[in-house]
Amino acid sequence: MDRMIYTALNALSVNRDTQVSQAQNLANQNVPGFRRDLSNETITRFVDVAGDLRSRAFQMESGPSGFSEAQGGLTRTDQDLDVAINGGGYFHVMPESGDPALSRRGDMRRDLDGVLRNGAGDAMLNAAGEPIVLPDYQSIVITDIGEIYIKEADAPDGAAPILAGVLATSTPGPDVALYKGLDGEIRPNGTGPLPPADQLAEIMQGTLEGSNVNAVEELLTSIEVQRGFEMGMRMVLTAREMDESGSRVMQAPE
Repeated sequence: MDRMIYTALNALSVNRDTQVSQAQNLANQNVPGFRRDLSNETITRFVDVAGDLRSRAFQMESGPSGFSEAQGGLTRTDQDLDVAINGGGYFHVMPESGDPALSRRGDMRRDLDGVLRNGAGDAMLNAAGEPIVLPDYQSIVITDIGEIYIKEADAPDGAAPILAGVLATSTPGPDVALYKGLDGEIRPNGTGPLPPADQLAEIMQGTLEGSNVNAVEELLTSIEVQRGFEMGMRMVLTAREMDESGSRVMQAPE
């Protein structure tokens, strides 16, 4: 009887983890460049008591959660500091935690100290792993390989633009496993270090990539998870009723 209850409770625990991922996805469906979280892979473990494997099994997480690398929709904004990667690849950024990470977010801004940051406040890095600092400028052009050309604010008319920095990008191969760390940032194996910048990603200026979260798909999955939760609760209640019925049968007649 207790095996039935533990099986149901284990299923409820798995449903809880799925609901957490769905809530995260729905909360970030409008965040530029957000990558949809996937349910964690699981493995089966058997209870080991005094060196003897029992028949009671538990479903347990086998590693960090993955995410979908599908490209989000591209929207033309015509803003000079909006950039998007068309196809595969990632920007190199420096979050507030101080550990470099990979990102697809391209809604950039120039901070008061001249540092180029994305909408999350992460500093955009160059190929040397240093934050990109831009002086005051009249105009800015970002090429498809990430080169940033600006015309300085005090430049005379007709002056040629100067190279102020290069957005570091890399395109990890299929042998590089990318995961989100505890801070939600993308790194190889969840901790880093980052792959070297190869500048192979195609950058589009004046364009933003949206998240790759499909709200309809998430809501449909949420309905399925809710039905699974109800089924698990029904199993627990049924097990209780069966246990109570067995107890009444074994009672001595009054």
